[in-house]
Amino acid sequence: MISKLAISNYRSIMDTTIPMGNLTLVIGANGTGKSNLYRALRLLSECANGSVVNAIAREGGLSSIFWAGPELVRVKKGDTYVNYSTPGKAKRLRVGFSGEDFSYSISLGLPKPVPQHISMFPLDPEIKYEHLWQGDIWRPASVLVSRKGGLVETKENSVKSTIATELYPYDSIFTQCANPNLTPELLLLREQIRGWRFYDQFPSDALAASRSPQIGTRTMALAHDGRDLAAALRTIMEIGNEDTLKETIHDAFPGSSVEIVWLGSSLAIQFWQSGLNRPMSATELSDGTLRYLLWTAALLTPRPPGLMVLNEPETSLHPDLIPALGRLILKAAHNTQVWVVSHSSALIDELSNSPICTRVELEKSAGVTTLRGQGLLNKSPWKWPAGS
Repeated sequence: MISKLAISNYRSIMDTTIPMGNLTLVIGANGTGKSNLYRALRLLSECANGSVVNAIAREGGLSSIFWAGPELVRVKKGDTYVNYSTPGKAKRLRVGFSGEDFSYSISLGLPKPVPQHISMFPLDPEIKYEHLWQGDIWRPASVLVSRKGGLVETKENSVKSTIATELYPYDSIFTQCANPNLTPELLLLREQIRGWRFYDQFPSDALAASRSPQIGTRTMALAHDGRDLAAALRTIMEIGNEDTLKETIHDAFPGSSVEIVWLGSSLAIQFWQSGLNRPMSATELSDGTLRYLLWTAALLTPRPPGLMVLNEPETSLHPDLIPALGRLILKAAHNTQVWVVSHSSALIDELSNSPICTRVELEKSAGVTTLRGQGLLNKSPWKWPAGS
């Protein structure tokens, strides 16, 4: 489980550390930076998938996602702290996390200028540093794998070994150096991160793929767009927890049930609603009902990931369904770590009342995203690796 997320120099986030629990609830007014935290988690997952550079390009390039304000240093003068800008310092985007067993951080920056005939990719971000260490807080003695430029070293019993000398600046150690013999910890963490799942506002319009019958195969994880909804629900019925599925549907729609029918080579949804003499097909369901079924399939997965990230799951749901959605999320949080970004006061209340919920409220002051109530004395401890 991840205990904290650290971000530096990313959009509105100058330098902050986010505590995380079994269930992390991120709230705050519009524009305070909730989406930036979500995107930072996505960037971390892209490191393990070998596509962090492409992910940054999709966001507009490194120059556009850097913290736009000046680099600041806090200096104590008397009884107060004063911020001094430090112009000219090399910009770095840094993201990292602490886990139960291992922790990781990455530092990205712009390449040195080169003539156009040498490279036509002068704005491609480069991975400057990566570190994998054991324990919660970085210290030199806890480092397992370190990367500086193209040089990658491992350390065992205080003995360093070089495993790469010319690693490309766009390749992560996760994709190029994970080896079951040399770096088993790196390989283990890579596979854990690759298992993270992100769900961001399922399509539910008339042409949404989840409304149409689909060729069915056993589906342990619902696709990000919900196209395999019928197969995911049927998988839960066959090898998951069918009783919990029935209870979840009944909790939101009393007297209702879901069936999956076989149409030769494809599967289709039939939704039986109290008071109707025939089932409704997926094409007939309201946006809210369909979205609730999608969240049910995602959260009751027979193979829970290490981390599941939900971005505004309340979208398009009727207010009466929000409490049931909250109870569904809490059930899932007992089997997997869940991160929820929400604007819904009803969902926030439902989740906040649980003892497993870590509530993170964001605010913005002078363009900087901060955590409400977090100061120098109660900030989650985090130390960026030296030089990064």
